[in-house]
Amino acid sequence: MAKKDDKKVRYATLTIDGGKYKTLLTNKYNNRKKYEEHNPKLVRAFLPGTIVDVMVKPKKKISSGEPLLILEAMKMKNSIVAHIDGKV
Repeated sequence: MAKKDDKKVRYATLTIDGGKYKTLLTNKYNNRKKYEEHNPKLVRAFLPGTIVDVMVKPKKKISSGEPLLILEAMKMKNSIVAHIDGKV
């Protein structure tokens, strides 16, 4: 470990094509959102926005392609639809 401005600096070792490289990782990299495994039961918006209208009720059965809600983002209204059959 090296010292940089009286702070301990941690080096990371990356292996690329069999070669090992010692590098410093940025704070942005260290504070990134960790990878999450894809969960097909979750409906995620493709961009942040405001929910304007919800078209389904709790415990209602829905089918693939059915509209779930209207999401307003960047002055546009986007229809969010179910991608699988299921229950709200």
